[in-house]
Amino acid sequence: MLNIQTFQVNPLQENCYVVSDETKECVIIDCGALTTSEQKTIIDYIKKEELSPVHNLGTHGHLDHHFGDAALLTAFNLLPEVEENDAVFMNNPKQAAAQMLGMVLDYDLPAGDLKLGENKTISFGSHTFKVMHTPGHSGGSVCFYCAEENVLFSGDTLFKGSIGRTDFPGGNMFQIISSLRELAQLPDATVVYPGHGPQTSIGFELAHNPYMDR
Repeated sequence: MLNIQTFQVNPLQENCYVVSDETKECVIIDCGALTTSEQKTIIDYIKKEELSPVHNLGTHGHLDHHFGDAALLTAFNLLPEVEENDAVFMNNPKQAAAQMLGMVLDYDLPAGDLKLGENKTISFGSHTFKVMHTPGHSGGSVCFYCAEENVLFSGDTLFKGSIGRTDFPGGNMFQIISSLRELAQLPDATVVYPGHGPQTSIGFELAHNPYMDR
């Protein structure tokens, strides 16, 4: 059984997830913790629960999902793992901060490990995530699907009642619609944990989200 702990962080209210199971191994998804306090809260939770982090996963390369990467590298020696098409954001975080968020990033972030790709699997504890390449919000957007638990971490590809923006560099409306059609093939009962906002399900989105169609 997965234990999914959600931390809402940074001014964009991004969802960072710490996902663990009975083995105490865990993965961290989209650590956008900006402040020292936010970073400490996540790290303290992991230590209090005596978890062993084995992956720092990114659903895409946008900075609001990676502010905390340096803290995770220091605390647990984990580099962020992202899809190679988002290397431009990961390799130039200060430029991305200025251009996309209008902010000055005054510290360095690790460039990361550009190894996530379609159908790659991420293993931890007794569970496995399938990596689904879902471009559209960005060229390197991915979702993490756990078939055994019927859970999807959708990043900024799919939100409750909406979808991620496509007007950022690398965004493409045609691609995101194609990606959503792929997600629509998952079971209706699949619980969706998005990059922003409340959780939902594939069935709910098929019934209520104007962008979703099977």
